[in-house]
Amino acid sequence: VKVFQDIAWTACWVLSGDFTRSEDMKNHTTFHWSTSHWYKNFLIPVLCLLPLLIRFNQCLRRYMDTGDRFPHLANATKYALSQTVTLFGAFHPLYMEYLPETRNQELNLFQIFWMIVFVSSSLYSFTWDVFMDWGLGRREYNFLGPSLMYPRRYYYYAVMAIDLVLRFMWVLTLVPPSSGAKFEVPSYLTAVTMMLELFRRTAWGFFRLENEHRSNAAGFRRVGFVPLHFNTGHQHGYKDKKEKSGTSVLREVVLIAVAVGGVCVWSVISAQRANRFAADVK
Repeated sequence: VKVFQDIAWTACWVLSGDFTRSEDMKNHTTFHWSTSHWYKNFLIPVLCLLPLLIRFNQCLRRYMDTGDRFPHLANATKYALSQTVTLFGAFHPLYMEYLPETRNQELNLFQIFWMIVFVSSSLYSFTWDVFMDWGLGRREYNFLGPSLMYPRRYYYYAVMAIDLVLRFMWVLTLVPPSSGAKFEVPSYLTAVTMMLELFRRTAWGFFRLENEHRSNAAGFRRVGFVPLHFNTGHQHGYKDKKEKSGTSVLREVVLIAVAVGGVCVWSVISAQRANRFAADVK
């Protein structure tokens, strides 16, 4: 996400001609386009949403191809929650326009609901990492998994604890900069969050590879059957599966999209009405 934001900033800096201006470190000036409405409230939120939207569509595509609601729709829900956090960040400046100055420092309904969505998204992503991607968290195996490949058990407990913290950090990076959120990551910590995210993804890859190898070995997929282009008389399971119709898949996709956008729009409208009513009373 941060890479896309840097590319957009660089493109605007070059196309606006600001790169020809001399840099005065004593008198720091803000570029006019960096504070404009289209950059702060449109371009940056769209760039924050773009990777999530791509993965969300990939999950829906997998559901359309296989017809299996689980795990594909459940995985799509994970990205839908993350998109909701980003949309709340995009709507937050519009909400702040109607917030009375005397309540700027108070914890309001909008912030509380945003925090609930933020925590839910982080915990959902963490749970998906542990249970689905790593195959851990099984109570019968002391909250680990069968056939562990790494020599020390504390490796797994440590990586689960670290992933819990870093998942919250990752969701924080989805909040658009200058959104006015109280839990927005300061700009001087951006480099730290990027390094922590690289570490999290690297650790995730090692344990994801272990789980994939374990699943392949248990399912004898190391010696896979390759179907030929002519009829061999072998009955394949995928031929017996009934494909979902395009209309039913489209209906569920639209329902999910409406639910994600509707929650955000409803919360913003409700918060603005509440603030207008409070301002009128005062």
